Amino acid sequence: MMSAIVTAQNLTHTFGKGALCKPVLSNIDLELKSGEIVILEGPSGSGKTTLLTLIGALRTVQSGSLTVLNQALHRSRRAALIRTRNQIGFIFQHHNLLACLTAWENVSTSLRLHPQIPKADYRDRAEAILAAVGLADKVDAYPENLSGGQKQRVAIARALVNHPQLLLADEPTSSLDSQAGRNVVEIIQKLAREEGCTVLLVTHDSRILDIADRVLHMEDGRLGEG
Repeated sequence: MMSAIVTAQNLTHTFGKGALCKPVLSNIDLELKSGEIVILEGPSGSGKTTLLTLIGALRTVQSGSLTVLNQALHRSRRAALIRTRNQIGFIFQHHNLLACLTAWENVSTSLRLHPQIPKADYRDRAEAILAAVGLADKVDAYPENLSGGQKQRVAIARALVNHPQLLLADEPTSSLDSQAGRNVVEIIQKLAREEGCTVLLVTHDSRILDIADRVLHMEDGRLGEG
């Protein structure tokens, strides 16, 4: 039986206070199993990114329970949230690469979160994961010399270089054309399968739903099967 990487029960979240209080998530129940790829789709403003940031320990849990990688996040201390966050791979809508760093140097920024990894190993590890995403010839290239799809592949490499158990992706294909977007999600799918990594991918792109083991739909802060 596959173990649960993420478990949420009655997870509720609001923005604002008093008369301006607005519910964003309502009684979310969710379980993500080890090694599965789950796509979360739904209209803008439905709460998808809020849920993703809660699971990623980027936002404080207000109500309900949320356990990620065996760490209960509700009322956790800051140090515990940081430890959990550092075990997760993140891919965002925009690649967020540092323009002053080469591809391998951008990837190595994730390695710095893990002091047990010797600095002498950074380049070899970065080169290996860049080769895995098809960028073996771009390790010394700066972002300005990469296409949009190549930049997003560097972002994938940065997210996966530490072999995380959980990968969170927020609209990773939104700024790419259809072919580049397809290439990106197929790389995510391939590497996740090879690494046994659980993936939660938020998207509006109905063309990539076929890569998922499950598709969930969110609307008005409520979660259901897609």
